[in-house]
Amino acid sequence: MNTFSESNPTPLREGPPPAVIKLTENAVEQVKRSSDKIPSARGKLFRVYVEGGGCSGMQYGFSFDEKKEDDLVVRFGDVQVLVDPQSILYLKGSIVDYVEDLKGSGFTVKNPNSKGSCGCGVSFTV
Repeated sequence: MNTFSESNPTPLREGPPPAVIKLTENAVEQVKRSSDKIPSARGKLFRVYVEGGGCSGMQYGFSFDEKKEDDLVVRFGDVQVLVDPQSILYLKGSIVDYVEDLKGSGFTVKNPNSKGSCGCGVSFTV
């Protein structure tokens, strides 16, 4: 619920803060399938991260990893997603999906913080 006042025309947000990251149902299902198929993924959590590189300066990464002390853990049913503090700065409000099309299959990120991306869909600028 948003609340307005005459002295403050900006809506005040009530309830929990916006999610740092969201996973679509397709992404959650793919994480489950991958963790069952990849022996080295068993017992580990799904990590979404940002690192320098790619043709636009920054790129997304996905892996199965163990939780580190300063990681944020976001739960989607029985899937837990790890995000490190540095990546949170770039991923806030992002939606991770898993797509399969004629170009191939893989995780994609819809990032409201991105100012541009390249044709590969993995690299972006902020």
